[in-house]
Amino acid sequence: GGRLSGLMELGETVTWRAKHLGFVQELTSIITASEPPYLFEDQLEKGIFQSFTHQHLLEQKTDHVSMIDLFEYRSPLGILGRIADVLIVERHMRNYLQERNSFIKNFAETDRWKSLPGMVKD
Repeated sequence: GGRLSGLMELGETVTWRAKHLGFVQELTSIITASEPPYLFEDQLEKGIFQSFTHQHLLEQKTDHVSMIDLFEYRSPLGILGRIADVLIVERHMRNYLQERNSFIKNFAETDRWKSLPGMVKD
C-alpha cells in the first residue's frame, strides 16, 4: 500500500508483509518525520504490535555514512507481551533489523539501488 516507487515523504503510508516468529504479519506505518538526508521516522498505524516507532538516523562520516536504527515498540497482551519481549521478541527484532540493514547496506554500496523503481539512473 502507499507509494510504489521513488522516495516516501512525510505523511505517506506504507504497508508491507514480514515474517515474524513464524507468522506472516501485515503492518502499516506512516512517515512521521523526514529530514533528508539525516532522519527518517515511521510509526505503526496498523499491525500486531500495540505500538512502534522506528527512526533511521544518518550521519556523514569522512569516508562513509553511518546509520543508527532506533526501534521502540510495545507488544500486545499486557504482561504476557512483556514476558514474550524478554524471552523472544526483543532478540528476534534485533536480528530482523540487522538482517534488513545488511540488505540495505548491500544495495547502497553497490549499483543495485539503481535497479529500484523510481531511482535516478546514470
